[in-house]
Amino acid sequence: MSSNHHIVPFNVYIKVLSALLVLTVFTVLVAQMDFGVFNVLIAMGIATIKATLVLLFFMHLKYDNKLFPVIFLAGVFFLVVIFLFCEFDIMTRIPESSVL
Repeated sequence: MSSNHHIVPFNVYIKVLSALLVLTVFTVLVAQMDFGVFNVLIAMGIATIKATLVLLFFMHLKYDNKLFPVIFLAGVFFLVVIFLFCEFDIMTRIPESSVL
C-alpha cells in the first residue's frame, strides 16, 4: 500500500486562514443586523462555508480518497433528514393559538 501524501503549499493555508477570518468578521457584522426570519439561514450559510473550508483544507478532504467526502456528505444528508423529521414532529405538536 502506497502512502502518497499531498503536500499543501503554505500559502494555501494562509489564504484559507484569511478567508476564515474574513468570514468570522462578516459573521459578527451580520449578527448585529436584523434580517427577520433569515437570521438563522444567513448564520448557518456562513457557518457552512467556514466548515467546508476547514474540512477541505485543514482536514485534507480535498486531497484524500474521493470516497471519504461521499461518506461525509451521506452522513450530513442523513443528519439533515433526522432534523427535518424532528422539526415536522414538533410542528404538529404546537397548538395553532400559540404560534406567533
